[in-house]
Amino acid sequence: MIRLHNVSKTYTLKGRRDDGGSPRTVQALKHIDFHVPAGRIHGVIGLSGAGKSTLIRCVNLLERPTTGIVTVNGQELTALSGPALNAARHGIGMIFQHFNLLTSRTVFANVALPLELMGMRRGEIRERVTPLLELVGLDDKASQYPAQLSGGQKQRVAIARALASRPKVLLCDEATSALDPQTTASILALLRDINRKLGLTILLITHEMEVVKSICHRVSLISDGELVEEAEVGDFFTAPQTRLGRDFLNDFLKLEPPRALIDRLEENPSRHSHPVVRLAFSGDAVSTPLISRLARECGVDVSILQAKVESIQERTLGLMIAELMGSSDKTREALDYLESHDLHVEVLGHVQRND
Repeated sequence: MIRLHNVSKTYTLKGRRDDGGSPRTVQALKHIDFHVPAGRIHGVIGLSGAGKSTLIRCVNLLERPTTGIVTVNGQELTALSGPALNAARHGIGMIFQHFNLLTSRTVFANVALPLELMGMRRGEIRERVTPLLELVGLDDKASQYPAQLSGGQKQRVAIARALASRPKVLLCDEATSALDPQTTASILALLRDINRKLGLTILLITHEMEVVKSICHRVSLISDGELVEEAEVGDFFTAPQTRLGRDFLNDFLKLEPPRALIDRLEENPSRHSHPVVRLAFSGDAVSTPLISRLARECGVDVSILQAKVESIQERTLGLMIAELMGSSDKTREALDYLESHDLHVEVLGHVQRND
């Protein structure tokens, strides 16, 4: 449904020159390969300035890539221009962080605007707009103006407007960043409902892990214009493969060893140290008493420093940070035991034993 192949985007900074006299450039995207199948909700996450907004704006060619191919709904958009590109964009809806509503138009008229621009007749517009307002829960607000609405209601208007042309793809550019947590949850629930009812493919960018956790099927992590990691959401929350992915996850979960212990961690083990591990349990492992079995069968003491259980859509994820205390042979045996079961094991470091 959405496919980017070797997409790069370079900006030239006006009025700025390097030492050689050439215009200075910034490469916002670097050789992005990316695929979102039909009917999926795909999140792109990254720090500010990572290239997220540029990426999503390249999908509908609000930003034309410097190099590469963008294909949406089976059409190669990068091969189109003018009226042909505008026609293709009718199949791509987009919502923004700050709603972009026209203050002088009512809720109904804001939703009707793209249909008016398409030349649709008044009766057809009413038949299209009325059920959309019902879908987003604003059928009683049709005659009101944006100034009379809450932030969440404004975003619902923007969603209805984006759906007016019956797109197959919906792009969401930080669509919940300006909303409070409760309103964010309601908008995410609406997007999830639209995805299920209409089979809409949704690509959203965000810096909020809660958004990814709540509705996304798959997530991509972008850094400095590069796609550095991509995984199913359950796998990403269980075992991110990059340092940046782990940093995002740890910041979201607030699961780190105590500062006093971090200061004592050493990278390399010795015969007089024991490991500190982060464990991620999923599936049946969450309800299996592995830690008590570990202590009993491997002869180690387990000090649990932190633990929590998270619900990631239909998956349950257990997380724990623990010290495995015993001789080097016993702790090695304990690590082997843990790695043989259905969980992810990350050794954070080693601390010197006190014995």
